[in-house]
Amino acid sequence: MARSRRMELLRRLPPRWRSRLLQLGFNWHPAFRATGGRVHTVSHDLLHIVVRLPLRRRTRNIVGSLYGGFLFAITDGVHAAMLMAGLNRPVVVWDKAAQIRYRRPGYQTLYANFHISPQELDDIRHRLDQHHETDATFTVQIQDPQGQIYTIVERTLYIADADFYRQKSTSR
Repeated sequence: MARSRRMELLRRLPPRWRSRLLQLGFNWHPAFRATGGRVHTVSHDLLHIVVRLPLRRRTRNIVGSLYGGFLFAITDGVHAAMLMAGLNRPVVVWDKAAQIRYRRPGYQTLYANFHISPQELDDIRHRLDQHHETDATFTVQIQDPQGQIYTIVERTLYIADADFYRQKSTSR
């Protein structure tokens, strides 16, 4: 359970270090680096993260706009990390479903704003207390600095108490 040890270490750090460590972890992780995106900002409570996707030769498609796969890829794993850090308990989080809607091509650097409210965390905690597993759906808008929306991504995540998930997995 190396992941739960990492989350426990993250919880022990001062808030400023926590947000910086999460930002560095994403930006240096090979899979996330390959998306072309970079975590731009992480709030001290880890409930708001901004990811930047610059228009570069590597992220550009044949018509010169941002490649749709990169737009989708920068949204992968961010809400899961926010939930694992914000729920303050050992949980397992998996992507269950995802959907992307392209509204217009991006010919400039775009930003994905990820938010989880304290009320959403409380609701998820309550559902985990009752059922030990739940689903949660989050929507991310990818937009330019002026707020114009280019893409909307909706991800459904499966969240379970780590002990419950372990027992469920071994009983199969």
